[in-house]
Amino acid sequence: MTPRFSLCVYCGSRPGADPRFAQVAAEVGRWIGVHGGQLVYGGGNNGLMGVLADAALAAGARVVGVIPHSMVEREWAKRDCTELHVVDNMHQRKMMMAERADAFLALPGGIGTFEEFFEVWSWRMLGFHHKPVGLLNQDGYYATLLQFLQQGIGHGFMSTSQTDLLTVGDDAASLLPRLVTAAGYEPRPVDTSQI
Repeated sequence: MTPRFSLCVYCGSRPGADPRFAQVAAEVGRWIGVHGGQLVYGGGNNGLMGVLADAALAAGARVVGVIPHSMVEREWAKRDCTELHVVDNMHQRKMMMAERADAFLALPGGIGTFEEFFEVWSWRMLGFHHKPVGLLNQDGYYATLLQFLQQGIGHGFMSTSQTDLLTVGDDAASLLPRLVTAAGYEPRPVDTSQI
């Protein structure tokens, strides 16, 4: 079946200290599957990445993983993705993920998540794409980042037109439909008994 939409999700390759982060990653994966979507992500099997992909697969989503050779060799690849693309470097990884997505979402994560989120946001600002970019501020994880962005505006290095390009939410259940709708798709469940 052709997916109704394709969501690229960036998140941690570690589980984080609070079990709630893994619960939210699983919730996002399930939501994508229940709504007939496709998950595009970094192809990892560890941390929130693995939880997200497992939940999406279990809910019937197509899962497209994109991972560099060097990470496969360290046994970080999730081999049971619907599609697993092994690429030469991070530039190819991020480009393929961006090309396969209708929208982007950052869950809690570390430096890799931050870097991917900021890159896709800056690409949007520069007009390289016009796809929605979301940030899940689960349990206030990104609260200080959002404050820092306001500081950047206050100091004249940014503008509100840039932060207006972000779709920010505190919970996945309300943020995911907003992102998918902004991408031009209707987020209807495939089977309401799965919700």
